[in-house]
Amino acid sequence: MTKVCPLLTIGPTLPSLYLDNRVENDHNYDINLFQSDDSQFSTIINWLNTKPPASIVYIAFGSMDNLPKRQMEEIAWGLKNTNFDFLWTVRASAKEEKIPKDFVEASCHKGLFVHWSPQLEVLSNKAVGCFFSHGGWNSTTEALSLGVPMVVLPQWTDQTTDAKLVQDVWGVGIRVRAEADGIVRREEIEGCIREVMEGEKGKEMKRNGGKWRDLAKEAVSEVALLTSIFTLSYQIDN
Repeated sequence: MTKVCPLLTIGPTLPSLYLDNRVENDHNYDINLFQSDDSQFSTIINWLNTKPPASIVYIAFGSMDNLPKRQMEEIAWGLKNTNFDFLWTVRASAKEEKIPKDFVEASCHKGLFVHWSPQLEVLSNKAVGCFFSHGGWNSTTEALSLGVPMVVLPQWTDQTTDAKLVQDVWGVGIRVRAEADGIVRREEIEGCIREVMEGEKGKEMKRNGGKWRDLAKEAVSEVALLTSIFTLSYQIDN
């Protein structure tokens, strides 16, 4: 592969605050596709902080998600059947048009719907026990680096490959299986979430997640040390 594409991989690229916290003022990516919402930030974090450890299912399908209405309905009812509390990041228009109103009403005491979420803050919160995601690379590496097990519903581009890595290589999650019509049924969604949150395989995923989190911290610490040495050498020379 190196002969075809002579590139070196780097990472993880999460801000230092979420890993070893050795780089001063490195607390965000400094770029976002969507404007942050300070009031919603407080609402989300305060809500998470009232929940027990590893009790929340966090759902976010990326900034480019456009799941069909039927799939959103299956996700909603599969989630409802688990009876777990949840945080669901979904655009207001998609919530209004694609998520059943009776589900929203029935879940008012179990879940929190938001149109934007500070994903790193959410994934690093101890209340989050499962990340239900599209399997985009950024989301995948964030969950991996923070040790959060995943349920993955890939849609396009690299997401199918990412889902295979999550399930078969890293052992930190499950890929949901669609039927012949391309829709993942609520029973499959419920079963996968339950497995991650309370199943025997889920326990192994959590252990594996902890190992990958430690490796991510180790990798970033090495870079931080080299950066400090380089900076000190530069200051001495100049």
